[in-house]
Order: sequence, then C-alpha cells, then structure tokens
Amino acid sequence: MRGIVTLDGPSASGKSSVAKRVAEVLGVPYLSSGLLYRAAALLALRAGVDPKDEAGLLRLLEARRVRLVPGRENRVLADGEDLTPFLHTLEVDRVVSEVARHPGVRAWVNERLKEVPPPFVAEGRDMGTAVFPEAPHKFYLTASPEVRARRRAKERPSDYEAVLRDLLVRDERDKAQSAPAPDALVLDTSGMTLDEVVAWVLAHLKD
Repeated sequence: MRGIVTLDGPSASGKSSVAKRVAEVLGVPYLSSGLLYRAAALLALRAGVDPKDEAGLLRLLEARRVRLVPGRENRVLADGEDLTPFLHTLEVDRVVSEVARHPGVRAWVNERLKEVPPPFVAEGRDMGTAVFPEAPHKFYLTASPEVRARRRAKERPSDYEAVLRDLLVRDERDKAQSAPAPDALVLDTSGMTLDEVVAWVLAHLKD
C-alpha cells in the first residue's frame, strides 16, 4: 500500500486498535496523533502550566524536543525520556481536550506528524481534514457514548459511570475536531467486534 490511510473519530471509538491492526496487515507503520496531545497534556501537568494557557503551553512545548516514534506500538519521547507509560491516566484524560482545543497546539502536533514519511495509517482527530487532507483513504469510526465508555472503562482503573461522565464532557469539548472529512467513509462500530471493523476497513481500501 502506498500513501496515507486516516482513521478519525471521537474518543474510545476504536481508532487506535483498528489502526494498529490495519497497519500490521498492510505492513506499514501507524501514527497515533492522540499520544502527542496526551504528551502535551502530561508535560503541562508536570510543569504546572494551565491547560487553558495556550501561550504557556506553546512555550513549554517549544522548549522540549518531542517526537513521535512509530512502530508496532507508538512511543513519545521528550528530550529522550519515554513518556508513553504515563499518557493513559484519568488525570491526562481530563485535561487533554482542553489542551487540544488550542490552534497552536494542534499545529504543533501536525508538525510532529508530518515529520514521518508515508506510507502509514494515521489515527486521531482532524487526520482526514486538517492534517492529511490529501490522503486517498479516509475512514471515520464512531459508536454510542455508552459503548465507548464501556470500552474505556476496561482500560482505566475507574468505574463505568465516571468514565461515561468524563467521555460526554470530552465529546462536547471535541465537537469542533470530531467532524468527518466530506470524503470519509463513516462506520458505526457499536455492534461490531474489532475483527469485523478491521475487515470492513480493509475491504474498503481502494487500490
């Protein structure tokens, strides 16, 4: 496969799991834009920078050498430190949407993603619209909030109700970034297994 495949969708819609599997089948790397937003959120939490302070966030990010390392599992390095083990926590979950709302932070993430040469499968927000509008293969995965909360609750040391509340708040914050590209194929994964979603995406990849 040559070129770029984009997988967009709201939080916990299955983007990461599907991207990993599709990339593995195609024999190309996958890119997780969400990890870069999470890295920005983690660095802000560590440094005591207000997630609403765009200028402060950008000063912090520009002072650190942050890069995404694609592979079977993506990693994010900041000045050589592997931040990956610390990115999926409820604390990061609760501030990452606020961080990602800033145009300057989104531009910073996009720059990091564009440092990686294609082919690859890119998943996250804005992938098929703002980041890789030229991608020939675009997919948008979604699911009901309840289904997504159950999926996320399995990954977090928290109960379903708490995860659902946080997820609904994130959905509201992320509306601007969550619209599918006009030429994306949209799939509701609520009643589907991971294998079924992967098979559907692979079947719809154009030659």
